[in-house]
Amino acid sequence: MRVHVVSDVHGNSDALARASEGADALVVLGDLIDFVDYHDHGGGILGRIFGAEKVAQFAQLRRNRQLKELGEFARSLWASLDNASDVVQEALFEQYTRLFAAMTVPTYATPGNVDVPDLWSRFARDGLTFLDGEVAEIGGLRFGFVGGALLSPGGRVRRSGAWFPYLRTEDDYNASVGKLTEVDVLCSHIPPAVPELTYDVVARRAELGSYALRELIIEQRPRWSLFGHVHQPLSARMRFASTDCINVGHFQRTQVPHVLQW
Repeated sequence: MRVHVVSDVHGNSDALARASEGADALVVLGDLIDFVDYHDHGGGILGRIFGAEKVAQFAQLRRNRQLKELGEFARSLWASLDNASDVVQEALFEQYTRLFAAMTVPTYATPGNVDVPDLWSRFARDGLTFLDGEVAEIGGLRFGFVGGALLSPGGRVRRSGAWFPYLRTEDDYNASVGKLTEVDVLCSHIPPAVPELTYDVVARRAELGSYALRELIIEQRPRWSLFGHVHQPLSARMRFASTDCINVGHFQRTQVPHVLQW
């Protein structure tokens, strides 16, 4: 059995179409959407709507961690549109249409924090399975999936606006992890809470990892834990307990899937 695994596709549908070549199945670990393209400020949904100059300002504020100014700037951008929600929905549908069409082998996908999982059912078809807090058997192994990312401590789930990320409370996230039993392959968007796996060496900060994923690894001892989210990890692969923990890579940039064979 040969399974190709990708994460953090961020709009790169051409590379995603090639990712299936030679694979019996494709596993997608989220962040299909390219909302803010930090490499090409004119790309992504924000670039399409507001242009590269505005996105460059947005990116600079985020890099400098000027969170208050970032929030004010983002609100001013959306306020400049008469129909912000409709504009974003159109852009989301355009990207998802291209991305899901690029999945040409049996595909198992879970959403990332940039995704809008409520829209995914509109793209359902044979050979395309969406999972979150669920287990699927692939080639005789049990693959457990959990999507999204964790809210920062004290953060609130956003319920309104033109777009909001798939960020989850720890209780909500842990409930999904708790539905995964007898897992051979653990598939998530974010890593388990292991410092070497959560630290981004370019951003120079640790992303939030999941202690529930960490405990599942200790208790169930899956063969592999696969994830993305951290684009430039301190450690892309390490052994934790008896599990091989692998950051499958920032696929938008690498364009190379991780290969599992058994």
